[in-house]
Amino acid sequence: MMAERTERLMAEKITITDVGPRDGLQNQPKILSLDQRISLVHALAASGVPQIEVGSFVSPKAVPAMAGTDQVFAALQSADFVTPTIALIPNMKGYELARAAGAKTVCMVLYASDGMAQKNAAMSMAEAEVITLDILKLAKHDGIAVIATIAVAFECPFDGPIDPTVVEAIAATFIAAGADQLVLADTIGAAHPQQVRELTSALVATHGPEKLGCHFHDTRAMGLANVYAAVESGIRRFDSSIAGLGGCPFAPGASGNVATDDIAMMLEQMGFETGIDLEKLMQASDLAQTLTGTAPGGRSKSWLQGHLAKKAS
Repeated sequence: MMAERTERLMAEKITITDVGPRDGLQNQPKILSLDQRISLVHALAASGVPQIEVGSFVSPKAVPAMAGTDQVFAALQSADFVTPTIALIPNMKGYELARAAGAKTVCMVLYASDGMAQKNAAMSMAEAEVITLDILKLAKHDGIAVIATIAVAFECPFDGPIDPTVVEAIAATFIAAGADQLVLADTIGAAHPQQVRELTSALVATHGPEKLGCHFHDTRAMGLANVYAAVESGIRRFDSSIAGLGGCPFAPGASGNVATDDIAMMLEQMGFETGIDLEKLMQASDLAQTLTGTAPGGRSKSWLQGHLAKKAS
């Protein structure tokens, strides 16, 4: 039985999207130059990360670290850069800027609470849904993929715990509307594995796992446990951030994302295929720490570097 389970897992692929160049950098005290941001994207691509969220088209006054994202996209248009990239957009203007920059995939944020919608986007939950539906229609016409991410899917720093039926209703609406992916975001890192297992199991049972993904923060040191719970429910897409960078400037208490370093190692040891070269990923992690001066690095990084060094000797 164990051998059968191991063989099944080894045949399965899990897609990791590194959001470090966007979610990881947007709240750092040090604002990186465009060349530094581009170098981090290239380092992640060299490690084999399947998808990279490279920036957001938001107001530079609100999020100075994301100024010049159009130039980052321009620098990645060369024929030798083939890793799929994603741009986060807050509204229709952001979509138009992303489209003009050549983005092939955009991520639009929905909200499971009005409190977070107002603080993050100065609109209601309902208004965010209407805008996203409009963007979905336009994106289909333009040949651009849309990821719909439900922020504060488990708990809101302003409105408290979220009723799972609210999230299920939003998910149903946007999967039916044709979103290419639907991501549950634990924006402030408040979820625990039982919550994650219950909600992801319900969504997988209703919609299947193909379009579903999760985005966890590690505020309460449960990020990796939550990834495991979602994997057990059938989720095969995850956001993470190199070296554990992250945090939302509009969500009090949101610390770094679950580290790509940790999730890639765990999934590999569980027998899943991620397509990531762990040695090159450590180089990207080192670069993130050097550039920011604050990136904590994955919890496993010290052990993983020693393990890789032994394998190489």
